[in-house]
Amino acid sequence: MLELFPNGTAHYLIGGLLIGTGVAFLFATTGLIGGASTLFSSTWSFVSRHAFFQVQRFVESRSWRLVYAAGMLLGALLVTVISGLGPTTSVPWPLLLIGGVVAGFGARLANGCTSGHGICGLASLQLPSLLAVLTFLATAFLTANAVHAIGGQP
Repeated sequence: MLELFPNGTAHYLIGGLLIGTGVAFLFATTGLIGGASTLFSSTWSFVSRHAFFQVQRFVESRSWRLVYAAGMLLGALLVTVISGLGPTTSVPWPLLLIGGVVAGFGARLANGCTSGHGICGLASLQLPSLLAVLTFLATAFLTANAVHAIGGQP
């Protein structure tokens, strides 16, 4: 187990508790679901007049989504400062960029991301969210094993 979590598991537990508390607070106080994938589209509604970005749900939600995103960033910064552990990776930035584009496309295709479906959708017992999460996990499992089979490292 130590080789899987060389820095321990406490920060994962704390992060999970903060995420759960944050989305529960958002829903309890506003009735809004705290998924993150719509942030991209709603933010583009500020600068693009393309019809896709100007739909009512993007335009009406863009302000609170920016505040929500700022909270996620500040929360990550706070945990990093408190724990002394920063994000690190040996993955080259072009691959991170490609991965982000693929993940973003998948999130839009799935009509939501892992935070929306996995945290909020499952908590509200939504069958489409369960199917989306199972698809996310199966795809991740297959991709990780395929990368490992061709010589990639975790």
